[in-house]
Amino acid sequence: MALTITGLSKTYPNGVKALKNLSLTIGNNMFGLLGPNGAGKSTLMRTVATLQDPDTGTVQLDGLNVLTQKDEVRRILGYLPQEFGVYPKMSALDMLHHLAILKGITNKTERVQMVEALLQQTNLWDVRKKALSGYSGGMKQRFGIAQALLANPKLIIVDEPTAGLDPAERNRFLNLLSSIGSNVTVILSTHIVEDVRELCPRMAIISNGELLLEGAPAETLEVLRGKIWSKVVATDDELRALEATFNVISTHLIGGLHEVRVYADSSPGEGFRPVESGLEDVYFLNLANQTKN
Repeated sequence: MALTITGLSKTYPNGVKALKNLSLTIGNNMFGLLGPNGAGKSTLMRTVATLQDPDTGTVQLDGLNVLTQKDEVRRILGYLPQEFGVYPKMSALDMLHHLAILKGITNKTERVQMVEALLQQTNLWDVRKKALSGYSGGMKQRFGIAQALLANPKLIIVDEPTAGLDPAERNRFLNLLSSIGSNVTVILSTHIVEDVRELCPRMAIISNGELLLEGAPAETLEVLRGKIWSKVVATDDELRALEATFNVISTHLIGGLHEVRVYADSSPGEGFRPVESGLEDVYFLNLANQTKN
């Protein structure tokens, strides 16, 4: 199954240009959509999920026109938005049955089997009768995936699913996504680089509504091999001097000192050491290049 996005643009009434002639093709398996907050990821995901229309452009999903055949698309779509609302006093069990009926699963036997299987799959069976208001952040996200999987969708969209989760809950959620992504197309929209690195065979980076890069994480890393250099400096003045002289792509605080990472074909000079490139370097380099252009 393929999702083909062509020439998508969207400007909101307040003048914000959320998407700027964006084109992207997404195939099977897990696909990472990476970008900073405000990059246009949620606008793109809401458009693919049939919740809003673009100003211009087309979206095709497995032969369906997403912008005009919304009911048909919704039958094969599962969606976990960034802000996922539930009836707080309902249990997970009752809420899933309610949502399943709304999705057209009216046969009780089929519905019971599907709901119970999803509660087991998302490790919520033991708390299935607990009110959703009593769920932790990670449990709510796992419930969100359970509702997105109702009716066996062919495409699942998850928007910023691990933001705010503690490390243990994040790992549980990523493991769950990984197990799902082997059978259907999953679009993981996030600003967290580690989520994409750990899960996605292919990825894209967008910022300010524009596509900056698309490809396999391993391929994007290969381009940077031998070109990332690191230096630790103690003062803000030293940091500013490096930023004025070199192509600084990121800085990190380590024990109160600044670790500066520079993109260069050869050593930038004294005190720099070559370091292994990571997906975070790919991300920050593309964002830095967009800012300069």
